[in-house]
Amino acid sequence: MKIPDWVVYAIVLIAIVGTLFSSGTGGRERPYAVPRPEITEPYFPEPLEPEDDIFAEPRPMPEPGPLLPDSHPFDERVVVQVDAPEDGIGTAFAINRSGLWLTARHVVDGCTRVGLSVGNGRMVRVDEVRTSPDTDLALLVTDRAPVALQLGLERELRVGETAFHVGFPQGQSGEAVSTLESRSNLITRGRYEMEEPVLAWSERGRSDGIPGTLSGMSGGPVFDVDGSVIGVTVAESPRRGRIYSASPDSIRRFLDSQGEASYGGDARPISASSYEAEADRLRDERAVVKVLCRVSDR
Repeated sequence: MKIPDWVVYAIVLIAIVGTLFSSGTGGRERPYAVPRPEITEPYFPEPLEPEDDIFAEPRPMPEPGPLLPDSHPFDERVVVQVDAPEDGIGTAFAINRSGLWLTARHVVDGCTRVGLSVGNGRMVRVDEVRTSPDTDLALLVTDRAPVALQLGLERELRVGETAFHVGFPQGQSGEAVSTLESRSNLITRGRYEMEEPVLAWSERGRSDGIPGTLSGMSGGPVFDVDGSVIGVTVAESPRRGRIYSASPDSIRRFLDSQGEASYGGDARPISASSYEAEADRLRDERAVVKVLCRVSDR
């Protein structure tokens, strides 16, 4: 018996439609998509675009170039909104053994209680918080510190030089590697207002397991290849792959205004192949610690 033409056409049409729906990508997540954690610190809120997946493979490091020009009013303007204080997590690091720690102002400003988490569930009470009136910097005072980091605030900076950011992004141990791009003017709005020159770094890679925002690394040290601290991480722009840090000049002026000076301390060379191990060592030795801010007394 001959099969009618319309039956043949119907079978072919059903097969074509079935193939299209089984092989299409409509409605499915792209395999490299990652969840976007909530941003709880005054970082730029742009999501990290999949095509800018900077944490997948480190990009090659360029050679250092010319000296970084001085700050100028025409430098890029970067605006950060600082809202009402909330319970949160940041990073701090020891600058002398007497118990002085540097961090970012927005990490501890407005907190009723501040503590340092030093591992194994142990906490160190912060006796005093001193905030800068014109930079995103703060000093935390405790009774002592086990080790201290070397500050490299007098050296000249070069465009394209490598730096390493250490801290607790998203509340967990993590680090990033970057290269110096330029200077920027950081404009803070909201709970307090100020304008300060900062350094803009281009992120080149980061430790595994830290997708999305680096929120929580605020207040962490920025190291040069010699292992000296040349900045404090204060903000990021995930969409642009930028990390911003307080400049050496700002740190030096803030410490001078407080009548404090670093006594010097640990400085070991760091490279793109060793920065994760060095960061773990610094956290293990409690030179870099997690800051806990409590706004309420409950």
